[in-house]
Amino acid sequence: MLEQFEKTGKDAQAELEKVTNLEQLEDFRIKYLARKGQITQMLNQVGKLPPEQKPQAGQIANRIKKEVAEAFEQRKKTLSQSQEQTQELIDVTLPGKPVYIGKMHIITQTLNELLEIFGRMGFSVAYGPEVEDEWHNFVALNIGPEHPARDPSDNFYIKDNILLRSQTSTIQIRVMENQKPPIRVVAPGRVYRPDTVDATHMYMFYQLEALVVDEGVSMVDMKTTIEQFIHAFFGRETKWRFRPSFFPFTEPSAEVDLLLKDKSGKESWTEMGGCGMVDPNVFDAVGIDSEKYTGWAFGFGIERLAMRKYGITDIRLFFENDLRFLEQF
Repeated sequence: MLEQFEKTGKDAQAELEKVTNLEQLEDFRIKYLARKGQITQMLNQVGKLPPEQKPQAGQIANRIKKEVAEAFEQRKKTLSQSQEQTQELIDVTLPGKPVYIGKMHIITQTLNELLEIFGRMGFSVAYGPEVEDEWHNFVALNIGPEHPARDPSDNFYIKDNILLRSQTSTIQIRVMENQKPPIRVVAPGRVYRPDTVDATHMYMFYQLEALVVDEGVSMVDMKTTIEQFIHAFFGRETKWRFRPSFFPFTEPSAEVDLLLKDKSGKESWTEMGGCGMVDPNVFDAVGIDSEKYTGWAFGFGIERLAMRKYGITDIRLFFENDLRFLEQF
């Protein structure tokens, strides 16, 4: 039995010399020095020996325990110092690492620039719900039941008479319902149409519409405002034109085109949005005297404006959250 005690002590010392890190050292402690470890079990066996062997066996067991415990503590101290020396040193006097906080999305940047431009021209900003009823989305805008724009396949209907708005013109109706002329307002927001997604179409996109209602308002006022906007946003050298068109809620109506260059330098006319004088039927729907007041409105797609200004060729890039694209702006 005494020889077994000595062997346990030698085995423990030999195994301790092979320990190279604190994780292995903890495994060694559990194996030999823990409550169920071999050294502790050795001490428990002393009580089972004959009375004449207990004194000598106890001395040997206690000596072995003391030697192993002291060797363990020394090994622990050595390994702890070595680990501290190899850890990365931190110099608290050095400047801190910069925190990347991100920046505004290109659509938000474009929208803020547009609102700033129209704010300088005296426009206020109005917002409205994205879930609308047919009266605000169609009826009040002079879009009758037979008009193809009301086809269920061309709109996101939630239930009968309720749909996701297909244009921010609904905000113009709400403004005219609750505010007497003079009115001078821009209405930004998201709109929804079940278009086939490609480089120039999305089922959700942003619009900015403007509305002016007052006595004596004419097409000249609208043309001047659009020209000032185009020159402020795209530059004073930008060429543009009116092209006759038709919209149910304006009469007469026009499309606004810009003359832009592609990457090869070739110029071409590009549609930007629609405009026109507010149809008297729209005024009648919201209770504004069409004999006393006239007005004009226009609407542009915000993504389309950003694409033309920054040379972006695919509308899907705005919504794919690719940092390689977003970090450019």
